[in-house]
Amino acid sequence: MKTRQYFAEQIFNQIEKHKHILKEYFSQENRIKSCYIDNLLLENDVKEIYEAFPQKDNLIKLKDIRECKYIGMQMDNYNPILSEIIYAFQDTKIVTLISEITGIKLLFPDEYLYGGGFSLMDYGCFLNPHLDNSHDKDIKNYRVLNLLYYVTPNWQENYGGNLELWDQGLKKPCRTIHSKFNRLVIMVTNKNSWHSVSKINYHGRRCCVSNYYFSPQSFEAEKYYHVTTFRGWPEQHLNDIFLQGDAILRNTIRRIFKHRIKKPHYYKK
Repeated sequence: MKTRQYFAEQIFNQIEKHKHILKEYFSQENRIKSCYIDNLLLENDVKEIYEAFPQKDNLIKLKDIRECKYIGMQMDNYNPILSEIIYAFQDTKIVTLISEITGIKLLFPDEYLYGGGFSLMDYGCFLNPHLDNSHDKDIKNYRVLNLLYYVTPNWQENYGGNLELWDQGLKKPCRTIHSKFNRLVIMVTNKNSWHSVSKINYHGRRCCVSNYYFSPQSFEAEKYYHVTTFRGWPEQHLNDIFLQGDAILRNTIRRIFKHRIKKPHYYKK
């Protein structure tokens, strides 16, 4: 079986080769800090990863007005190659390289995959505009980077399921990044990084390997705390009102009881 070291070598070499372009792209002003790289791994390796994804019935289903997707993070329940590719992104030399590209010091991955792991989205799935939870599961470190690696062969942009970055907020048009096969997206996650996933209109499955990186301080070196916070798309006026109220309520509850609320979605080793 292909190991995390095998994958990490490919990932490192490809990112290293393009690091100057990625650094320049990531540092552009007036938008959510982000960049992406294509052809990250050998094509046959990515197809093997895709084929290892379980059926959605074997995943956790998240479905309400905020989101519709299937997730997995209890890695010992699934094909070992999924664990190997996820933890390949946590290799020290890759974390160090991404720290150099993004300028974020004291960067480290999360062995418990809180909010990470892998996701599957099929026809009708979506993810409303949102801010990711600000901290790790123990509320000690800030979530500062999101790494999204797309592995579905021949996934076309018009199928939906693409990453939407709301650079100027939700009242301005979003920037779309196609969830293209063998593409890795690196994006900052902070109190302004509103992002979403467009609704899928194709009868197929869009599969993604996810990692978060953390740091003792936030990207802007400011102190803040919030739960995963959802909004409506610009045309969803009533949903947006409801979701803003929902976010206020959940943030209030979490601030009061944040050290006593059990976090369900992480790898229980």
